[in-house]
Amino acid sequence: MVHFIKELAKAFFVGTLIFLVISIIEYFTGSLKFTTESLLRDFGYNQLYAVPLYMANMPFFYYIIKKYGTTLFKLRPMVIAYAGALGLTLVALFFINMFIFVVLKGASISSFLTNQAPNQYILGLSVSLVVTTIFYGVYYYKHKKETQVTQQKIIAKTASAQFDALKNQLDPHFLFNSLNVLTSLIEENPEAATRFTTSLSKVYRYVLEQKNKELVTVAEELKFARLYMTLIKMRFEDSIVFTAPEQVSNPEAKVVPLSLQLLLENAVKHNMVISSKKLHITIFEKNGNLVIENNLQPKKVLRESSGVGLQNIYQRFGLLTQRPVLVEKNQEMFRVSIPMLTNISTVTKSQDSYISDKRLERAKEYVEKLKGFYVHFTIYLIFIPVFIYLNFQSNTNFPWAAFPIGGWGFGVLGHASEVFNWNPLFNKDWEERKIRDLMNKED
Repeated sequence: MVHFIKELAKAFFVGTLIFLVISIIEYFTGSLKFTTESLLRDFGYNQLYAVPLYMANMPFFYYIIKKYGTTLFKLRPMVIAYAGALGLTLVALFFINMFIFVVLKGASISSFLTNQAPNQYILGLSVSLVVTTIFYGVYYYKHKKETQVTQQKIIAKTASAQFDALKNQLDPHFLFNSLNVLTSLIEENPEAATRFTTSLSKVYRYVLEQKNKELVTVAEELKFARLYMTLIKMRFEDSIVFTAPEQVSNPEAKVVPLSLQLLLENAVKHNMVISSKKLHITIFEKNGNLVIENNLQPKKVLRESSGVGLQNIYQRFGLLTQRPVLVEKNQEMFRVSIPMLTNISTVTKSQDSYISDKRLERAKEYVEKLKGFYVHFTIYLIFIPVFIYLNFQSNTNFPWAAFPIGGWGFGVLGHASEVFNWNPLFNKDWEERKIRDLMNKED
């Protein structure tokens, strides 16, 4: 109901604007009547047409936007959009005319149908065409700005996620603790120290190899998790019980690299790990997710968690899939479920290849924009003589054709400005001049 009232208010506002524009045109052509009665009557009839026409077209306008989304401004969707708008306008004009002649003026339905003529629909169709063009133009501008903002947010999130990933791949404390364990093992058990050193080198080799990848297979990540926990268990001996599957149901499934390491590290960092209270960590599959679960036994003296590790995983998975990372916690256990991704191919590209692909992508986008503008401009040129011809055929001295031609022309000009990156007010010369002025002021 609230949405309907808002749309009704918009319809009244648009109708008022149309009435003001028509009144200004009539004023300059000398056909405007300045009596209060005539202005109120004309305003009433104007709203009687404008409000129902707006309310009839708006549901279709929203339907078209929802259906086509980013592809709306291609040729086929735009033809459907304009054809639908003109068809709805014709039907609405027919019933509005019937209401005025039959209900307000007391004519019979047969008389109304007999007196129907094309010129009774020309002005309404023209105004509807211009208003439709303005609405789609506003939507196009808004959509373009929102797309730019979304792209900037994605870039910022990607950079932030990559930074966090590098920062949290391996906690510095893990390295220091590992070296301390190694020092002890060298004295107590040289053979174990050798195995520990080999495992430690493999851990860091994996980190260096996988840090720039978006995804790795679940099998690779599980293999690394077992290797990582081997080092952890050497440090805590039998105080940790770790269980992980040897194989996965889908060998092609992938996850974000080092995500298991972050979750395993968090489990060890935030819980007591002593022989009397063993920490049980289990990894298993469930509903297409890889689940990391541990019993909850928080450390008594513990600095407040920053949540950076989990946030890192949220962001990195969020950039690749709509499936969420699930976190469950109760008094006995803590569980994190990360989605195992399929049908996602990642290719490591060189810088030159990346730049080349970006150039090709921008070139294709520009060609699409050019094609859209040329189609728009061609349709506009075709309709100019049509409007002029219909104006002459309507047997009126009022040059109503200037209204759709001028309004649509501004839309074409705005489209050209956007496609060709042309702005008569704030062009490159203006930018360079302002930059020089500001630099001179600083000096």
